Amino acid sequence: MITNNISEIIGYSFKNIQLLNEALTHPSVSSSKDNINFNYERLEFLGDAVLNLVISEMLFNIFPKDTEGNLAKKKTALVCGTKLVEVAQFINLGTFIIMSDGERTCGGANNSSNLENALEALIGAIYLDGGLKAAKNFIFLFWKNSAKHMKVPPQDAKTILQEWAQAQGLLAPSYHIVNKSGPDHNPTFTVEVRMNSHETLQATGNNKKIAEQKAASLMLAKINHKTK
Repeated sequence: MITNNISEIIGYSFKNIQLLNEALTHPSVSSSKDNINFNYERLEFLGDAVLNLVISEMLFNIFPKDTEGNLAKKKTALVCGTKLVEVAQFINLGTFIIMSDGERTCGGANNSSNLENALEALIGAIYLDGGLKAAKNFIFLFWKNSAKHMKVPPQDAKTILQEWAQAQGLLAPSYHIVNKSGPDHNPTFTVEVRMNSHETLQATGNNKKIAEQKAASLMLAKINHKTK
């Protein structure tokens, strides 16, 4: 039984199975079947917030001497898409996601965006079903080891750009979604990055986080070109 299989893997048994079903339902199903009017998007929104809170508290306690800046960099690395996909693949989440035949045929079970979204939705579902303690237990199970062994805070494009702006006495870069295209189950986001005294630049990605990182990378490349 699928429910039992995933419960054994994640170390949590749902009291309300409907929450688990919703967390594992891809938007392609709700858009293609009239009798299904739910998908994981709302739970994904909640799970993202829960993950950020728990990871922040985890790092705060593990690294009592770290500065706010170093904690922020570590948190970014632990909640980024790459880490989410790593955890999702470890628990084989793609095999449990309920999606349309077309989405699965196109590789939806291994799609990074689908894995990220479903994992965040799963965290949101655990939080609603078992409270913050249950969500913490799940997150600690699959994130704490990585957090404990994190030495040098990793750098990503958005962090580097923000630190550069601060060093120049500028306001922090801001990111804005200027367009969303494609079907709900496989959208493309266009994000614009804005900074004082610099032209705006845009980049696209399968989710907002990827698009923002790409936009930040483009801005850094532009700045480096001008300073040469």
